[in-house]
Amino acid sequence: MKIVADNTVPYLKGIAESVADVKYLNASAFTPENIHDADALIVRSIDKCTRHLLEGSRVRLITSATIGFDHIDTLYCDEAGITWKNAPGCNAVSVAQYVLASLVVVGMRRNESLQGKTIGIVGVGHVGKEVEKLCVAYGMHVLRNDPPRAEAEGNEGFISLDAIAERADIITFHTPLTRAGRFATFHLANEDFFRKLKKNPWFINASRGAVHDTSALLKAKKEGIIGELIIDCWENEPNIDRELLDIAAIATPHIAGFSADGKANGTRMCLENIETFFHVKIEKKGEVVPPAPATPVIDLEHFPDYRVERAILASFNPLIVDAALRETPGKFEEFRSNYHHPREYAAYTARNATVAEGALLKNLGFQLY
Repeated sequence: MKIVADNTVPYLKGIAESVADVKYLNASAFTPENIHDADALIVRSIDKCTRHLLEGSRVRLITSATIGFDHIDTLYCDEAGITWKNAPGCNAVSVAQYVLASLVVVGMRRNESLQGKTIGIVGVGHVGKEVEKLCVAYGMHVLRNDPPRAEAEGNEGFISLDAIAERADIITFHTPLTRAGRFATFHLANEDFFRKLKKNPWFINASRGAVHDTSALLKAKKEGIIGELIIDCWENEPNIDRELLDIAAIATPHIAGFSADGKANGTRMCLENIETFFHVKIEKKGEVVPPAPATPVIDLEHFPDYRVERAILASFNPLIVDAALRETPGKFEEFRSNYHHPREYAAYTARNATVAEGALLKNLGFQLY
């Protein structure tokens, strides 16, 4: 068996070689010539699996180490008999922790407590559920909007997008990007949506860039309809809107899901897909684990104030990559490719927490001394 893999899929090298000849390529080298004799592709979102790439090849399986799959021409794959798999939920915890860390930064900057604020979550799938868990643990009120789930499960527990616009202090989007159908999400956050906002909410997009209409978002911010902007996903990446960059409270290069844990999850899911499809056993799959954090113990005694919040930011602080992106926005894709993947809360142990602090940190996922 021959596998062609993106050479930036973490923790992969040396793992599948026991069952296949594995060739590693960068995204620009994913050409028809280089993949034509591959049985399987292991890809990321930067690897565009189009008809042009795949037609005439012997590829039978495409497995992506990502939640999203809009980089795969699924219609062509279905037509050509090529099985495709994504990695749903692999980085859900990572995105949720990005959202919380970003909210903590903005809250501290404004000297406002997040406890008691109402957050509207648009899209309550793998990621949205994890966002909900953290926000509830942190003492926030949660409103949920997910029309496909409401239709399948019943309306109880879900509200309309208009109700989110009216009632939420913070609104965060965690939908896939879809352009057709009754539940299309392309430009879901558009001028009509922003016009309905009532509470000068903070707005977060950590899903897909085109879920918001950039022109409408800029207008809403300039008119004071939106209070704060946290933007990880941009229209037309990597050619991001510089005006949106300037006015965002936090701006990052689509790295919300890039924890080391999420990356390892995505890689393992790709390997599991290969095992299932080709009926093989990859013995080294269990070796796909992220390294321990450089400083796995967080001592709250080191923090003069905002002790829980500073513990959260000790595990991941979005301001570091925010500063880098603002300095050289043209390196958007370079930042993604060379990102230092942080560990998730479970990899850290907090010490010297009060009873109340310890209870909160444990609910968020930290270990305690």
